[in-house]
Amino acid sequence: MRYGYFLSKHTEIWLIFIVISFLQFGCSSQPIYKKSIHHKASPYKITKIALQQVGIPYRYGGTNPKAGFDCSGLVNYSYKKAGILVPRTTRQLYKASNPVKRKQLKRGDMVFFKINRRKISHVGLYLGNGRFVHAPSSGKKVNISNINDRYWRYRFVRGGRI
Repeated sequence: MRYGYFLSKHTEIWLIFIVISFLQFGCSSQPIYKKSIHHKASPYKITKIALQQVGIPYRYGGTNPKAGFDCSGLVNYSYKKAGILVPRTTRQLYKASNPVKRKQLKRGDMVFFKINRRKISHVGLYLGNGRFVHAPSSGKKVNISNINDRYWRYRFVRGGRI
């Protein structure tokens, strides 16, 4: 009798240990990109990759140099090539990034714009000195623009840092 009682207590302790371990380490409700989002890659590497895409044609839904890029496709591609997984769409990038004011922008930060005045609809990568690289719109190519130009200054919402 005593041996059976000891065995069941021993088994109970192990079961409790396994359940606690599972709860602490085995569950995660975070999306995959959230786990990788804190990886430290050089902002210079991210922007260098984006700058290498200057001249690639705009393509809605485009995510690579062969197919072309849309704005969020360029940002996603640049971060991914630098070793950081980030969300794919402009809205998801906006939500996943930490807000940054215009005066606090650093190289590699995302810059978000409202083109149609209703919602965040455009993103680029800040290069420094007021310049950013982006895939502007249909019929155009990936290029560098100045955030202080009247068009962009009026539409700027905020920066975003990963």
